[in-house]
Amino acid sequence: MSSLITPELVVLDQNLGTDRAAVIRALATLVVEAGRATDVDALFADAWDRESKTDTGIPGGLAIPHCRSAAVTVPTLVMARPNPGVDFGEDDPADLIFFIAAPAGADQAHLALLSTLARSLIREDFTDALRSAPTPQAVVDLVDGALAPAEPEAAPATSAASVAVPAAEARPVLVAVTACPTGIAHTYMAADSLAAAAERAGAELHVETQGSSSVTPLAPAVIARAAAVIFAVDVDVRDKGRFAGMPLVQAPVKRGIDEPDKMIAEALAASTDPNARRVSGSGADAAAADGDARTEHIGQKLKRYLLTGVSYMIPFVAGGGLLIALGFLLAGYRITENAGDIVLSNSLLNLPDGGLGQYLGAVAYIIGAASMGFLVPALAGYIAYAIADRPGIAVGFTAGAVALVMNAGFLGGLVGGLLAGFIAWAIGRIAVPRWLRGLMPVVIIPLVGSIFASGLMIVLLGGPIAALMSGLTTWLSSLTGASAVLLGLILGTMMAIDLGGPVNKVAYAFAVAGLSAGSFDNQAPWAIMAAVMAAGMVPPLALALATLVDRKLFSAAERENGKAAWLLGAAFISEGAIPFAAADPLRVIPAGLVGSAITGAIVMGTGVTSQAPHGGIFVFFAIGNILMFIVAILVGMIVSAALVVLLKRFVRRRPTADETSTTDATTVGAGVPATA
Repeated sequence: MSSLITPELVVLDQNLGTDRAAVIRALATLVVEAGRATDVDALFADAWDRESKTDTGIPGGLAIPHCRSAAVTVPTLVMARPNPGVDFGEDDPADLIFFIAAPAGADQAHLALLSTLARSLIREDFTDALRSAPTPQAVVDLVDGALAPAEPEAAPATSAASVAVPAAEARPVLVAVTACPTGIAHTYMAADSLAAAAERAGAELHVETQGSSSVTPLAPAVIARAAAVIFAVDVDVRDKGRFAGMPLVQAPVKRGIDEPDKMIAEALAASTDPNARRVSGSGADAAAADGDARTEHIGQKLKRYLLTGVSYMIPFVAGGGLLIALGFLLAGYRITENAGDIVLSNSLLNLPDGGLGQYLGAVAYIIGAASMGFLVPALAGYIAYAIADRPGIAVGFTAGAVALVMNAGFLGGLVGGLLAGFIAWAIGRIAVPRWLRGLMPVVIIPLVGSIFASGLMIVLLGGPIAALMSGLTTWLSSLTGASAVLLGLILGTMMAIDLGGPVNKVAYAFAVAGLSAGSFDNQAPWAIMAAVMAAGMVPPLALALATLVDRKLFSAAERENGKAAWLLGAAFISEGAIPFAAADPLRVIPAGLVGSAITGAIVMGTGVTSQAPHGGIFVFFAIGNILMFIVAILVGMIVSAALVVLLKRFVRRRPTADETSTTDATTVGAGVPATA
C-alpha cells in the first residue's frame, strides 16, 4: 500500500494567504504535481463543495479540508503549517492544515488510515509535535508513527470501551452515532471528542461511526442499556429504528467536535426528562424501546401525535392557499366557477377570453385547490405515521380521504388519523410467522388497517363528526360583535404565548383547517385566518420597533436581531421574536401577548379576511379590508413595543440563579435544530 504522505506533500512556515479557497487550491495543486491526482480544478471543486457544507476548522488552530474525488488516483495527505494562520471558520486561525484527498472508490484500508489520522488530531501531544517539527521528513515520520500502531490498537480500545467495568454499573450509559457527508475526518473526530467528554462527565459512552471505512453497528444489548442517544450527524442515520423511543440530542457533526461537553450534558439531562425529544420509530420498536422507565404521559403522546400531523399538513395548506390567492389575483374571484373548464379547454396556444392572466389564474387555482385537497388526508396520514411509523401512513391517508367523503372535515381527519395509527400499531405488534413478516408493512397492515379504520369512519363515526363540523361551521358563521371580538382575543393570545410552539401551532392549525370551508357566503373561516396571521405578525414587529425607540435597553446582538425582525414580522414569521423572548421572557412575552390579543380582536371585530394561510403583508391581494388589517397590526405593534420599553425601564431583573440557568438553557437550545 502506497504511503499517504511524502516530504514533497509537506509545506512548512510559508505564507499561503488568508483565503481558505486559495489555500485549498494550493494544496490541491501539490497533489496533482506529485502525480496523485489528474486535475487541479476538479479536485478543488470537490474539496470546496465539501467545505461549503460545513466549515472544516476545529478548535485548537486546526483545519482538515477533505473530499473524495474522481480526480484523485492515490489516497493522499497534504500537511501545511502556514504562517500566518488561515481562517477556516473557527475563532482562531488554523496554523495546522491537513488536506485529505481520497479517490472516489478508495479501498477500506486507506480510508481507515485517513480516519485514524483524523482521530490523532484530537491528541494535543501529536499536534504539538507537528507544530515544532523542523523538517518535512520529521512531519512524515510523525504521521507514519501515528498511523502505524492505530490498526492493532483499535480493536482492544474499542472492546475496552464496550465492556462495562465493575464500577460502570453506577454510571449513566449513553450511545452516539457520528457521520459526515464524506465520512473520513469529522465522523471520527466527533466520536473521540464525545468519548473524552463522556469520560470527564463520568458517563459510559458507546459510539457508532458511520464513516467511509467499515461500520460496526452498536450491539442491541448496548442500545437497550442506554439512557439517551446522541446523533452528531450531517447525513441521515442508518437504521435509525434501532433507537426508537430513546431521548435524543441531535446536532451537526461539527458540534460534536466543538462542544462535546455540552452535548454530553444535554444527553444526560434528556435521559431524565420525560418531555425530551425522542427518536421516532415503528410502533413495535417504539414500544420495546419505551419499555420500563421510558414512559410518557398520554396527554404528551397525544400532543406529539397531533403536532406531527399538523406540521406535515401545513406545507400542503400554505402552498395551496397561496396558489389559490394568486389565482384570485390573476383571474378574479369568479375563477372558482369555471377554472376546471378553462384548464381543460385551453392552453398557452389557445387562451380563453380573459387572456393570459385568466388562463394562468385558472392554472394556479386548480393546483392550489388540489394541494388544499390533501389537507385532511395528510393530517390523518401523518398522525398515523407518528403513532405507527411508515406502516401507518397508508391507513391514515385512507381514513382521511374517507373523512372527506363523509363531510367530516378537519375533525374527521383528527379522529381518523388517531384511529388509523392505533389500529396499524396494534396490528404491527401481532406475532406472525417469519415468512409473513415481510408482507406486514406493505400488504397486511395497510389492508387490514384500512378496512377497520375507514370502515369505522363510514359505519360509526363519520356521520356524528360531520354533524359536529356542520354545527361548528354554523356557529363560526354566526359570530358577530362581542363574540367575534372575544374569539379574536383568544386566538391572538395563543399566537403570541409561545411564538411558534405547540399553542401557537394549535391556533394556526385551527385557522388553516377551516380555510377551505370559507366562501363569500361564509367568510368566518377567512376572518379567523386573518386574525391569526395579523396577531402572529405583531411580536417580531413590536420588538423591532422597540429596538429603535430605546436602543440602550437592548444588547448589540438584540439590535441586530431587531433589523431582521422587521422582515420576519412582515412575512408572518412569529419566530423572529424568539431571540428576545429567550433572553428576557418575563418582560417580552407578556408585552407580546397584549399586543397580539388586541390585534386579533380588531381584525375579528372589523370583518378583515384572509384567503391566504401565510405570507403576511406580502399576500395583500388575498386580504379583504386591507386597510383595517394594517391598522390592527400597527395598533398591536405600538402597544407591545411600548409595554416592552416600559417593562425594561421600570421592571428590573435581579441576577438570580434561575436567570442563569435560563440563559444556559437558551444557549444549549440554540445549538440544537428544532422540528417544524
